[in-house]
Amino acid sequence: MTRNCVRHLTMLALAGGVSACAAPATRGPTLSRPVAVPYTNVGLERVVGQDAAGLVRLFGQPDADIREGAARKLQFESGICVLDVYLYPKGSDASKVTYVDAREPDGSSIDRASCVAALVRREGGK
Repeated sequence: MTRNCVRHLTMLALAGGVSACAAPATRGPTLSRPVAVPYTNVGLERVVGQDAAGLVRLFGQPDADIREGAARKLQFESGICVLDVYLYPKGSDASKVTYVDAREPDGSSIDRASCVAALVRREGGK
């Protein structure tokens, strides 16, 4: 083998060895942003627009009744969830439910409509 040929083979071997040491191009994990869940009243038709008496007929006596100025919050609990319903007056009309929130007893999220359904099924509303 000629000196020139040996030199080329040596350079090729070194180039191959160096490229083998280089880490392949990788991409890190793709991070996605949380998806916003739209706030709808689907499944809450039995609650939104009700007055306090209608809620008592539906769920039984509330576990908490909190008043702050003209606003009122009624809270209904079961082993499955806690439902907070907020009643506000409109003009001279009686206070009606305008907002509903729900959570599991440990505070984690739960679907509001599922909580309403679970509370309706409580024996005697309670």
